[in-house]
Amino acid sequence: MRMVDLIEKKRDGEVLSAEEINFFIQGYTKGEIPDYQASAMAMAIFFKDMTEQERADLTMAMVNSGDTIDLSAIEGIKVDKHSTGGVGDTTTLVLAPLVAALDIPVAKMSGRGLGHTGGTTDKLEAIAGFHVELEKEEFVRLVNKDKIAVVGQSGNLTPADKKLYALRDVTATVNSIPLIASSIMSKKIAAGSDAIVLDVKTGAGAFMKTVDDAKELAHAMVSIGNNVGRKTMAVISDMSQPLGFAIGNALEVKEAIDTLQGKGPKDLEELCLALGRQMVYLANKASSLEEAEEMLKEVIRNGKALEKFKVFIANQGGDPSVVDHPEKLPQAAYLIEVPAKTDGVVAEIVADEIGTAAMLLGAGRVTKDSEIDLAVGLMLNKKVGDTVKAGESLVTIHANRENVEDVLAKIYDNIRIGDKVEAPVLIYGTVTE
Repeated sequence: MRMVDLIEKKRDGEVLSAEEINFFIQGYTKGEIPDYQASAMAMAIFFKDMTEQERADLTMAMVNSGDTIDLSAIEGIKVDKHSTGGVGDTTTLVLAPLVAALDIPVAKMSGRGLGHTGGTTDKLEAIAGFHVELEKEEFVRLVNKDKIAVVGQSGNLTPADKKLYALRDVTATVNSIPLIASSIMSKKIAAGSDAIVLDVKTGAGAFMKTVDDAKELAHAMVSIGNNVGRKTMAVISDMSQPLGFAIGNALEVKEAIDTLQGKGPKDLEELCLALGRQMVYLANKASSLEEAEEMLKEVIRNGKALEKFKVFIANQGGDPSVVDHPEKLPQAAYLIEVPAKTDGVVAEIVADEIGTAAMLLGAGRVTKDSEIDLAVGLMLNKKVGDTVKAGESLVTIHANRENVEDVLAKIYDNIRIGDKVEAPVLIYGTVTE
């Protein structure tokens, strides 16, 4: 088998066999196939697409390029959730204890964030003492005992994906549905879950800017999951403005606590229920999505979800008293209000740019070696569709420096006040096949 023949075959729109895809992925991972041939193949896939079977075969070739996590020692159906990213996306902090409170095992592997704020791992480390460095035996024990644990990503998972993604990044082939879908799904499948729920974002703060593109990606990923024996569902959700009010690590932990108490932002609660009901349904704990949602609402009402969060924190070395005393979370030295300059209605909050404003404060990483300031960030006081009067605060800046002119400029440039507008739709639909 020769790589040049496979490139030619895909260039001409023909279908690659599983054996041919494996030859490409294994050879590229081992360094036997050079970058220039791999980039030619990526460009051929970009223009000629792949069938559902090719996408599934590509995903499994990447899964098998490195280690896989065996979670068979964990009792029950393990359901994982993945978001395609966003600003103020606090869903994992809410969903993990919420779903675990229904005796569904949540065995979560999380990475550190590179972008607007930290990843789930960084956010949890805003709680004093909390750590994600767990031995596999301890991870399994905690999930079997209390149905919840979060561990840092480790091992040599999907090295083919890491190598291919770096190549796509510099060859203008990132934005390809089969390549994006197989990249995301290979990591989720290698992480060992039985079922996967996907939150596919659309809008200014998302990778997929249009609803149609987001739906296409969701269908591709759900198809891959179901094709390789993982029950998979997806939600298409809006990221044209930040989710919830908080953007920043400690601020998002506080917002997660509020949401588990039933006092969180309505959009964050709505999305967590939409994703959570799919997780409960795929775990065979409910016979319908509607029944699953009622079960989730009940564990918020009766306080079991909040208690589960405390147990989770304590199990991983954190101080559970932050749940009742969130003032123990890291606090910024300066709170600076951003007043509206005119009367009107908030017509637009450009999610990714507001995320960048939080990163300028130190809430996120510019490079993977950047230090995060867990205390800083932004609290939105208005969302799209809200009326505002001149002088009223649009945003509260939580900063550890007095001069925040760069952040103020970024906020004013990206929150537009206009005439009456409707709040955006939050959930555009669900994908089950």
